[in-house]
Amino acid sequence: MYAGFPEEGDRCSQPGCKGSLHFPRSENCSCHISPPCHSCTSVVLTCSECGWEDDSPEETYVSAAPGLAMLEYKQHPLDPTRISWRNQMHSGCSMKKVGVYPGSGNTAADREAVRKEVDGTFGGHFESFGNGKFSFIAYTD
Repeated sequence: MYAGFPEEGDRCSQPGCKGSLHFPRSENCSCHISPPCHSCTSVVLTCSECGWEDDSPEETYVSAAPGLAMLEYKQHPLDPTRISWRNQMHSGCSMKKVGVYPGSGNTAADREAVRKEVDGTFGGHFESFGNGKFSFIAYTD
């Protein structure tokens, strides 16, 4: 857990609410043009019951060197109880998806379930797959 930041699966902190927090799917994804797109990187934790959204900062500026600032995004934790991944930049026409999936096997069913979730607009390929972890290059343009 990030110091003071809620995580996916946590209980909602709103008074009287018994919902749990989750990352909803992004809408209007344009990763096929320029991955990862703003729609995919701006998804925030949302309560399943009351709709509360996490207003903690999604990005912070960090100093790389005197006079130089870089934008750093808060990454959500990966959930090994479901197919969960982070988007990473790869090239102008692809993006890398690194994540986890439930189970520890390398079965064709596991592989197909993960591919269904992370496949790019024009397909893609696994860089690695097995033991509950994967790395996938999604072709987006």
